[in-house]
Amino acid sequence: MKPLGFTILGFPCNQFGKQEPGTRSEILSGLKYVRPGKGFVPNFLLMEKGDVNGKSEQRVFTFLKRSCPPVGDDFGAPYGRLFWEPLRINDIKWNFEKFLVGPNGKAVMRWHPRVNMSTVRTDIRNYLIRLYTQKSFN
Repeated sequence: MKPLGFTILGFPCNQFGKQEPGTRSEILSGLKYVRPGKGFVPNFLLMEKGDVNGKSEQRVFTFLKRSCPPVGDDFGAPYGRLFWEPLRINDIKWNFEKFLVGPNGKAVMRWHPRVNMSTVRTDIRNYLIRLYTQKSFN
């Protein structure tokens, strides 16, 4: 999808079950040799690790969360699993929550972490088709 200007960015975070304690290089090694392993190298940009919720959240996530409605109305059982305060309904619920940002820099979609990737792919594909069909008629 690169010819269409589509880029995937990954933002590691350690706020969900303390599952991402390492540095950027440790995270890359972990992906390659442990999970998923077998020489895996991400085909997306991996950003520096930071907070996505709470008092120290990165500003990009403040913007994204304000731009899209929440993907659920609860956090399940947060105690011992979620490491930020205060909890807010619009917070990112868990690792692998996804946002789609349009070419104008505005967030247009948000998916719960448990949404099947085939749904995400279909939504993105349909969005790009609509976007580029509109451009060709303008």
